[in-house]
Amino acid sequence: MRFNNVLAILVLSVQKALSIQVHPDKELAIALHKSQPSIYKDENHKPEMTLALTDFEALCGFICFKELKDVLLTVPEIVDLMREAGKEKCLVFSKQNGNEEEAGSILQSIFSQVMLSSKNTISRMVSKMKTRLNLESKKRQLTDKERLVLRLESQYPSDAGVMAAFLLNYVKLKHGQAFCIGPNELHAYISGECIECMATSDNVVRAGLTNKGRDVQTLISMLKYGQGFPEILHGINLNPYTTRYTSTFDEFEVDRCLLPQSASVVFPSVPGPSIYLFINGTGALKTRSSTEVVREGGVIFVPAYTEISLTAESKELVLYRAGVNSKFFRDLRLKL
Repeated sequence: MRFNNVLAILVLSVQKALSIQVHPDKELAIALHKSQPSIYKDENHKPEMTLALTDFEALCGFICFKELKDVLLTVPEIVDLMREAGKEKCLVFSKQNGNEEEAGSILQSIFSQVMLSSKNTISRMVSKMKTRLNLESKKRQLTDKERLVLRLESQYPSDAGVMAAFLLNYVKLKHGQAFCIGPNELHAYISGECIECMATSDNVVRAGLTNKGRDVQTLISMLKYGQGFPEILHGINLNPYTTRYTSTFDEFEVDRCLLPQSASVVFPSVPGPSIYLFINGTGALKTRSSTEVVREGGVIFVPAYTEISLTAESKELVLYRAGVNSKFFRDLRLKL
């Protein structure tokens, strides 16, 4: 079995919010690559897993039905962006008991209007929102989302993504927690350090909180406008030192290993290749045919069907292993 450019793993340190973006599914990636190969450079999708190394903040997916009603009642600038017919629909929805299907339609309408508004319109609305929240902060404690929006405005003044943030889930991860981002799912990283594992692709469709190129129409058309908070992953303990984070995607799973001094752990042979990323400490890595020193910042590729043993030589050895999802191989065996 051959694995060609299946996955990538990297460390991100986010000091300033990264763009509101989406990665296309495989079908759309093929179409985008065919129509705009200079922008969308390959035909692959790019599902991702984000594992927090520190407290980590992100926006991911659209808010739920109840939160949407709250936004329409408490963020007048959002309603003001809508055209008259849309504004009336929003106001009626906010005061009545609608349903999730109707909420999805409202979300699509609001998000589209926000992202497609002129720069002058957005600039006025963001300025009004900022003034209102600064005045209200003298009378009450602002919500987490309101404080976040003001931070985003300080980084990207007059950006449509500032207003769009009201419509997205505000995700806060603690060290050791993770979440997955599927194809066509809106997201943005806000701050913190993380391990990011993903299928190998350069396809990114951006629409806000960025100085890079935007493809707003494509992004709006590819979203599913489903609602709900992303599942927070805590991992499953494989042994006293290793925790596994499993995704729903064939391309990858991630193991986190925290190895105290002099302790050893064995990573068994698996049918696919693995990438080992060493975050902290030093240690010894042994295979059947070799021994080598590993240290902070090192990355090692391990071929399929290779068992390795690791021993910590420093106070603690911290590493992450990214490999093809073990569920993929179990399912494959069932088919054979």
